[in-house]
Amino acid sequence: MSVLTPDGTPLATDVCLPDGDRPRPAVLIRTPYGRDAHRAELRGWAAHGFAALAQDVRGRHGSPGEWHPYRDHERTDGAAAVAWVRAQTWSNGEVVAVGASYAAYCALVTAPDAPGAAPGPVHREGVPDAVIAAVPALGLTETAREPGGPERLWARAGWWAAHGDRSDSDPDALERALADDPRLLEHLPVARLAERLATGLGRELPSWPRLWADRQRGRLVALGSAARLPLLAVGGTRDPFAEDTVALWRGWGGPARLLLGPWGHRLTADRSAPARARVNLGALYVRWTRAALAGRLEPTRHGAIALGDSGRWHSTHRAVSPPETERRWPFGSPTGLRLLHGAEFRADPERPVRSDDLAVPVDGGPADRCLLLSPPLPRPLDLAGAAVARINATADTPSADWAVRLTALDPSGRADPLAFGIVRRTGPPGEAAEITVPLGTLGRRLPAGTRLRAEIAGHHFPAHARNPHTGDDPVTATRLAPSRRTVNPRGSALHLPVVARRRYVEPVPEICR
Repeated sequence: MSVLTPDGTPLATDVCLPDGDRPRPAVLIRTPYGRDAHRAELRGWAAHGFAALAQDVRGRHGSPGEWHPYRDHERTDGAAAVAWVRAQTWSNGEVVAVGASYAAYCALVTAPDAPGAAPGPVHREGVPDAVIAAVPALGLTETAREPGGPERLWARAGWWAAHGDRSDSDPDALERALADDPRLLEHLPVARLAERLATGLGRELPSWPRLWADRQRGRLVALGSAARLPLLAVGGTRDPFAEDTVALWRGWGGPARLLLGPWGHRLTADRSAPARARVNLGALYVRWTRAALAGRLEPTRHGAIALGDSGRWHSTHRAVSPPETERRWPFGSPTGLRLLHGAEFRADPERPVRSDDLAVPVDGGPADRCLLLSPPLPRPLDLAGAAVARINATADTPSADWAVRLTALDPSGRADPLAFGIVRRTGPPGEAAEITVPLGTLGRRLPAGTRLRAEIAGHHFPAHARNPHTGDDPVTATRLAPSRRTVNPRGSALHLPVVARRRYVEPVPEICR
C-alpha cells in the first residue's frame, strides 16, 4: 500500500498485522535499503502482537520522488507516517520507530521534534513513543568525516556507489569499479572522484560534492537532548560509527539504554564466539519495547558493553563514563610501549600507510611510521570504556593527520585490530605539540601473553583520504607533499580503560530495567 506525505508523494509501505481484531501497538521501519528485506522482521514483530510496517523512503525502491540523503524530508515524511499509523483502526496509538544505519537516522529525526514527548495515552502528532536506533548513521558530516576531521574515503565511496543517485542498490558496485580501475581511490581531487567513478558505474553521481560540503556535526545529538521518550541505542565496538552511538546515548534527554556488542556495522559477531556472547536482538527489542511503552523503564541512562567474544558483559555506567581505572602505557619504557623504530619517520601521501594491511615493515628501510610494542601481558586484562593516545610530536608541514592503530598480538604473533583513531592538526611547521587521539570505546578481554602493538602514521589509506600536507583542503587538493614527523617518547603514552572490579551484568535485564 501507499502512505501519502504532506506534498502528496505516495511512499510504498508493507503492513504486517497480528492475528485478532483488537488495536495493537505498531513498529515503523523507514528504510532506503528496500522494505522487502524486512519481511521476516515484520512477521517476527507481528508474532509478538505488534503491527509492523516497513516503508521505502522517497526516491528509493518502490517509492517515487527524488532521493536526497539526509534532507529534511525524512523528518516530515516520518512524521506523516507516524500520524498515518495512529489513524488506523488496528492501531492503539502507540508507535515505536525502529531502524539500523540510515534507517536509524529516519527513526531518530522524528523523535526530538516535540520537546517533552513521552510515552502514555496522549500522543504528540507525528512523534513516536519510543525509538530503537541500531548502528545509527547520524548525518552527512558524521558519516563523511571522523570527529577529528579526516575524511572517510573508502566507506563513503562504497556507499555512494551502491546507493547514491539511484532508486535501487548495488552493494558490489565499488568492488567492480576497483577491479577495472585499481587506482580509482587515488584520484585527485577527491571532490571530483565521482567523475572517474562514473566511468566504472555507467552512471553519474551528482550528489557526491554535497557530501563534502556539509561540515556541521552533532545536530541530531543536540536535538536528542530535548527528547523525553525512551531510546535504545545499539552498536558494535567494531562499528565505525560506534562513537556516534555512544554520543547519542550519552546526550539523550529521556530514558536511554546502550548495548555495545562485539559487532561491526552489520551487528554480527564471529561464529566461533561462545553462545553466551550472542544476544537475540529481536527478542531483546520486543522485551524493551514492551517495557518502554508500559513506562517501566527507570528514568536513567545505563546499559551493557561486551568484553569482546568472552561472553562477559560490563555495565556501561561504569565502563563508559568514566572507566573504573585508566592504565597508562608510556612510550619508550620497558614496562610500557618499547620503541622499535620510527621516532623520526616520513609520511608520504604518494606511499601512504594502508588501512587494509596489518603487516608492518621489517626490512629496516626508511620508516613510514612510528612502531611500538609492549611486553606480554602477565595476566588477562579486561578493557571497557574510552581509550586515548597522547603524543608529543612534530610535523614539518602546516597540516598533518596523526593516525594511531592499536593491534593485539597473541602469543603466536597473530594480529587482531584492537583500536584506531585519527585526528588532523594544523599549526606552524616544526612546532612541537601535545596531540590527543581518541581511540574509541573498547570492549575486549585480552588473554595473558598478549602484546600491544601501536603504530603512529600520517595516513590511513584508503579508509581515509590522504592529507596533502600543503595546507589545502584534502577534498579539493591536487598536489601532494611528504611530511617529516618526530614522535618524542617523553610525555607520550597510551591510556586504556581497565576494568578493576569484574562486576559482570546480564545484558538483557540490564537494558530492560
